[in-house]
Amino acid sequence: MTGAVGNLECGALAPLSTTPWPHAPTHRLALPGTFIVTAGTYRKEHFFRDGALLKMLHNALLTIAAQQGWQLEAWAVFPNHYHFVAHSPPNPKALTLLIRELHSRTALALNRHESTPNRKIWHNYWETCLTHERSYFARLNYVHQNPVKHGLVRVANQYRYGSAAWFERSATAAQVKTIYSFKIDLLAVPDEF
Repeated sequence: MTGAVGNLECGALAPLSTTPWPHAPTHRLALPGTFIVTAGTYRKEHFFRDGALLKMLHNALLTIAAQQGWQLEAWAVFPNHYHFVAHSPPNPKALTLLIRELHSRTALALNRHESTPNRKIWHNYWETCLTHERSYFARLNYVHQNPVKHGLVRVANQYRYGSAAWFERSATAAQVKTIYSFKIDLLAVPDEF
């Protein structure tokens, strides 16, 4: 946790130019800020079902986010979805580029690995700009704890493809205690996977 909470701005949302399609999220990225992002696979298929494939997706997320200037604060990668909380670069529209590159590279690698060219892997993604400190802290905790929510581990820091262990090593004990104290049971995060 870098303490860049002052970066929580996002400001006014970009105006809608068309009527949103009811089954797809509207991506309104106007100003830089801090976002929580969730993406899911096509038909919620568990495409990244083994350790090597999860590791590939995990490494791709960390690498591409860094290359694109996104500062990750929390992440969790699963066989059919992922979540992350990150501070955007100066141009938040770079989220579209990040997602496009991540999804394209991982889909190509997976399909090449399984000899299934042109198979659709990714479905959609949702982002929310976090404009309040409490909302930001709660969502950091949510993403760190998500492997526990999905029953994959008993303690979040035991999950290899998430940020909890890194967070606990990198942050002060007081920061860890503070973030982990935020309630997450009533948060509205797309997570029906």
